[in-house]
Amino acid sequence: MTRTDQSTPLSGTPGRTALISGASIAGPALAYWLNRYGYAVTVVEKAPTLRGGGYPVDVRGTALEVVRRMGILPRLRDAHIDLRRLTFLDADGGEVASLHPHAVTGGVAGRDLEVRRGDLTDALHQAVRDDVEFLFNDSVDTLDQTGHGVDVTFRGGGSRTFDLVVGADGTHSRTRETLFGPEERFHHYLGYCFAVFTLRNTLGLSHETVMWNAPGRAAALYAVGDDDEVHAFLNFARPEPPTAAFRDPDAQRALVAETFADAGWEVPGMLAALREAEDLFFDGVGQIRMPRWSSRRVALVGDAAYAPSFLTGQGTSLALVGAYMLAGHLADRDHAEGFAAYERDTREFVTANQGLVGRGGATLFPTTARDLERRNARLRTLSTIPAPQGRPAHSALTLPDFTTPR
Repeated sequence: MTRTDQSTPLSGTPGRTALISGASIAGPALAYWLNRYGYAVTVVEKAPTLRGGGYPVDVRGTALEVVRRMGILPRLRDAHIDLRRLTFLDADGGEVASLHPHAVTGGVAGRDLEVRRGDLTDALHQAVRDDVEFLFNDSVDTLDQTGHGVDVTFRGGGSRTFDLVVGADGTHSRTRETLFGPEERFHHYLGYCFAVFTLRNTLGLSHETVMWNAPGRAAALYAVGDDDEVHAFLNFARPEPPTAAFRDPDAQRALVAETFADAGWEVPGMLAALREAEDLFFDGVGQIRMPRWSSRRVALVGDAAYAPSFLTGQGTSLALVGAYMLAGHLADRDHAEGFAAYERDTREFVTANQGLVGRGGATLFPTTARDLERRNARLRTLSTIPAPQGRPAHSALTLPDFTTPR
């Protein structure tokens, strides 16, 4: 593919090498920017190929400027889902309120994007695939930092040395565990678990979400278009994380089925589909909070460093912004100065967006009958007023221009 103006290398320190673990969102975005600053970049991904499909994701605020500078904003606008309606139901299946989604999420109509996760990963991959080495179906086995680089051995065999290594391998990052210790030190459980999977669109839903709520439980069907399938989402409050279930899909199915056994609306059909679902994703809702995001020549970006949880709607945006900031600060600095500047200039933005979690949980998943009644009363009021003009946290960071001298 011919290089475009957007991918022309910028001034930086050429000849340095970087390994990025993870080819979801933060990884390819970081690879794009590091390549522009003269790095030779390798991305290793344990999956055999790019992961398509997946639950839709949001790109908002400052992150919109990142994808614009990458040259992929027009493609993402073409892929925009345009969710038009969010309907809330009570425990008996009666309608509480039907709203434009921005009235609840704080999004900005005509600006914010919601796209299928696979559409975003495809756009990112196409932006870098001709300039960056991808190693699929492999992963990092060991990291050994020296004064001259990081010696890496791969699970697929072989070893190489890189100037820098960056973990972009998600909330359950193995890079983070290798570097800083067990996940429990940094994972802050927020009191919910969830299951996501697909099933047939038997209700004829189109460009909409329908959510059923009972105290401490929620079930939603999400139609991103006029497809034959919809995304199913089951969320429930649980004071302590079900640690054993995280490693056992059968235990996950059993826990969800037990939790929703007496639920009404379409939940019985959702549970039947859950038993056969091949794309089940189950996890606890939590945030990653760390006192620092790097150690010597290895750093973390995206969910591996600061997962905000889906309750904020900002996981994808933080990954894109974090990748831009990390690469920019490494452009003409050594790794120690670059990592320090990345943390200094990005942490306040991360903290502000992680702070959105309280509002998200209270609106979507009230845990008591009284809280649910109050939430429903607020939703009935929202249906009669304009949507808010976005949350300041989404745009709290103005992107530096790393193409000009500092």
